[in-house]
Amino acid sequence: MKKRLLASVLAGVLALGVLTGCGSSSKEDKVITVAASPTPHAEILEAAKDILAKDGWTLEIKEFEDYVIPNEVVESGEIDANYFQHVPYLDSFNEEKGTHLVSVGKIHYEPFGIYPGTKSSLDELTEGDVIAIPNDTTNEARALLLLQDNGLLTLKDGVGLEATVNDIVDNPKGIQFQELEAAQVSRVVGEVAFVVLNGNYALEAGYSVGKDSIAYEKSDSEAAKTYVNIVAVKEGNENNEGIKALVDVLKSDEIKKFINDTYDGAVVPFEE
Repeated sequence: MKKRLLASVLAGVLALGVLTGCGSSSKEDKVITVAASPTPHAEILEAAKDILAKDGWTLEIKEFEDYVIPNEVVESGEIDANYFQHVPYLDSFNEEKGTHLVSVGKIHYEPFGIYPGTKSSLDELTEGDVIAIPNDTTNEARALLLLQDNGLLTLKDGVGLEATVNDIVDNPKGIQFQELEAAQVSRVVGEVAFVVLNGNYALEAGYSVGKDSIAYEKSDSEAAKTYVNIVAVKEGNENNEGIKALVDVLKSDEIKKFINDTYDGAVVPFEE
């Protein structure tokens, strides 16, 4: 009986040594997991990896193509944070799904741009020409505001970032609008006079905001300030050491330079 008791005690001591003696739990504490869209978010996170590593942090990036799972895995605690969305989408998701996600850092915005289709100048627009725009509420409003800023139409006073084509009160060139799912807009570029794209879809379509767009949202625009892309975590994790380190790096001069050098205006660092 004594031998069995001694063996049990020794086994417990050995198990404790395995858990604490090699420092594995400490190493795990230095891992940050982030869910992200492939472009540009995961690319920006890849650039942040080496900077974080200098302070002992391991950044693990999980790429997702959709806008639902990245929030679900953060809510469940499976992943520490995500980087793919703006605050209006986050707020809408929380309300609809009953989740408890919060923003911990404003990192960049992706300006909407007007890109040539069958015509190359807005002055060439004639009666009945078609412009393709996204059909979801958020992106449609941004597209219409950009077209208004460039003198192509007038919206009802006060509609702002809730504008739809039904809010157009003056359309002097008689423009027609083809409303499509955001990811599909670039695919009709050869069929319409112009397309209006948000930054990530412009990148995926091979466009440069700086070189290819006819006009794009300015940094002081209402849309840019509202739709800045954020790092989000589950409420209660805002002060996690790893999350703070991640946000600090993503807002660093090194990452701002990477963004400016890489995306040619399609992605712009957000300045408070």
